[in-house]
Amino acid sequence: MSFRPKYLAHVNVQVRDVERSHRWYADILGLHTYDYRPGAAAFMSANKDESHELALMQVGPDAPPRAAQQVGLNHMAWRVESLDDLKEFYRRLKDRSVPISRIVDHGISLGIYFRDPDGNGIEVYYELPRAEWPRQTRIFAADMVGRGLFAGPWDAEVEPRRESVA
Repeated sequence: MSFRPKYLAHVNVQVRDVERSHRWYADILGLHTYDYRPGAAAFMSANKDESHELALMQVGPDAPPRAAQQVGLNHMAWRVESLDDLKEFYRRLKDRSVPISRIVDHGISLGIYFRDPDGNGIEVYYELPRAEWPRQTRIFAADMVGRGLFAGPWDAEVEPRRESVA
C-alpha cells in the first residue's frame, strides 16, 4: 500500500449551461458520455476504461465569469498519442473557429491552449516518450524549453522561448 495517489482520475468543472458544455466537449474534444443529467451534470471521458475524467456541473446562467489571475485551476490538460494527432486536433480547432490562446513549446512537449464556452482553460498536448527526454530532472528549465522539436501547422503561432511554462 502506498500513501500516494495512483493518478489524477477526474476534474470537476462548473459551467453555466451543462447542455451547451456537454455538446462542446463532445464535439471539440470528442469525449464519450457515461452519464448525462440535463440541467445538472455530465460525466465524460476520453478513456472509455474510466468512468469519467471530466464532470461538468451546472451552476446556472448568472454565475460570475472566471477572473484572470485568480487563485484556482488554470487549465486541464488532455494528452494525445502522437504529434500527428496533435496536428489533426489543431486543424479541428481551426475548422470549428475555436480561438487558440497560445501554443507553447515546453521542450519535451508541445501544448495548444484554448478555453471552453465558460472560460475554463484547456490544453491539448503531445509529449515525447520519456526515453527521448534529453534529461530526467529540471525538464522545464530555460535551456530545455523552446527547442523546436515539434514542427507543424502551428509554427507561426508557437510562443518564443520562455523561462518556464507548464
